Amino acid sequence: MDVRLDAIDRKILGELQEDASQSLDVIAAKVGSSKTPVWNRIRKMREAGVIGPQTVIVDAEKLGIEACFFVLVRTSEHEADWQEKFLSTVRARPEVMEAHRLAGEIDYILKVRVKNARAYDEFYQALISEVKIFNVTALLSMEEIKFTTALPL
Repeated sequence: MDVRLDAIDRKILGELQEDASQSLDVIAAKVGSSKTPVWNRIRKMREAGVIGPQTVIVDAEKLGIEACFFVLVRTSEHEADWQEKFLSTVRARPEVMEAHRLAGEIDYILKVRVKNARAYDEFYQALISEVKIFNVTALLSMEEIKFTTALPL
């Protein structure tokens, strides 16, 4: 479903992406509107599914979750039952921050955040014990160069 947004909607979304804890008064002032119309626009965007749940971005390193692995998964299984088992397994693992099905030689890529290499190995052992996988390659991120949740508007 394609939702039509005007320039003010996009400005509101930009402000919310930057800091969703801003008050309606502050957002309204920044986008050149007043509080009630801004609230109505936000409500309509929520109802349309443009705006999802509000969350908080937590600093993983400050919590001791220092390792980020990109896990490349190749499978020789392409049946619906295997895929359902794999997807439910991945979705149930809190270490998996993102998972994508890919075109090309690699079937899936997972972004996995764990405390260290030992914790990654525990994740890996649990994954392969639950689902048959042809090949797994783990790439350790040495440095996060850019992180954002903001979409280009």
